[in-house]
Amino acid sequence: MPDKGVHFLDAKGPDGIRIYAIGDVHGRLDLLRKMHAAIAEDLGQYAGRDWRVIHLGDYVDRGRQSKGVLDFLAITCAADERMIALCGNHDIGFLDFLEYPSADGLFAHNGGWETARSYGVELNFRDSRALRAGHAELVRAVPPEHISFLRELKRWVSFGDFFFCHAGIRPGTPLEDQNPDDLIWIRWDFLNYSGLHPKVIVHGHTPEAEVEVMPNRVNVDTGAYISGQLSALVIDGSEKELLAASDNPSEGRDP
Repeated sequence: MPDKGVHFLDAKGPDGIRIYAIGDVHGRLDLLRKMHAAIAEDLGQYAGRDWRVIHLGDYVDRGRQSKGVLDFLAITCAADERMIALCGNHDIGFLDFLEYPSADGLFAHNGGWETARSYGVELNFRDSRALRAGHAELVRAVPPEHISFLRELKRWVSFGDFFFCHAGIRPGTPLEDQNPDDLIWIRWDFLNYSGLHPKVIVHGHTPEAEVEVMPNRVNVDTGAYISGQLSALVIDGSEKELLAASDNPSEGRDP
């Protein structure tokens, strides 16, 4: 029997709403600003059109401007409810480290040093006493607004035939029953699944050299922190296209 579900080619966004889904930022404030500028320019062609901008999580770590990214998103999302920020595993990892200074967690092993440095704090993960001192300094340096922003991040949002989350879903589990941890952590059980889902899943979490468009999902994580390209999926009714903000000025919209 054929799979029951929605194929990317058939999927539609809600009528009258232009949607932009942006991949993992990882401290690249420069690219995030470029992407927002590109979106504003694009929307200029659709006067009066409603819109949503969905950020798919992982705002901190690895890149050099995590603090700036959180400053930008906290202000931008508070100013307009059509700006939506979802939660990534690195965002939770940052909160976990602020609560408890572990040298063995996600934050310590995957770019937390760069995040701390963006707040003017140097961390030494090899010395427990120095780590405790650095942790205390970081806790003082992180504004309460950043903590509130991260704690209030949603795990998912859905529009039309599309379901947006950071990492993916557990195949076979109804969308409304997904484990919140799967939505920010799942990888191979989701990525290797070839069947259709109730909706097309738009996600990040696993960096690829280019946006990965599959029948059942779209991965817009193009490793911005190292590749210099931040990518987005644009959905307008049945039309879908890609948008990029890049270190390379010749790159932008894909035809």
